[in-house]
Amino acid sequence: MKNTFRKIFSPILNVLESGEDEYNHEKSHRKITLVVGILFWVLSGVSLMSAISSEQLAGFIPFIVFFLLGLLCEVVGLLGNDRAIAKIWGNK
Repeated sequence: MKNTFRKIFSPILNVLESGEDEYNHEKSHRKITLVVGILFWVLSGVSLMSAISSEQLAGFIPFIVFFLLGLLCEVVGLLGNDRAIAKIWGNK
């Protein structure tokens, strides 16, 4: 199942997992990335509720941005290798 999802999200993962340079990875960074992804999804839900209650179409832009950032964090946190986590955190 994990391989199937890795194939689906390969455009994202290939960019983050590429490279031959050294990287610094800590185990806690993966957990923090997953928590940040959940927080982005919570923010996207709040912004969606706000957009619906205010009846403004422009309110869907923050929803889309926060949802996609949360998706990126979750994909990298669950499916990415250590190099992808290090690139997200900017550790070299």
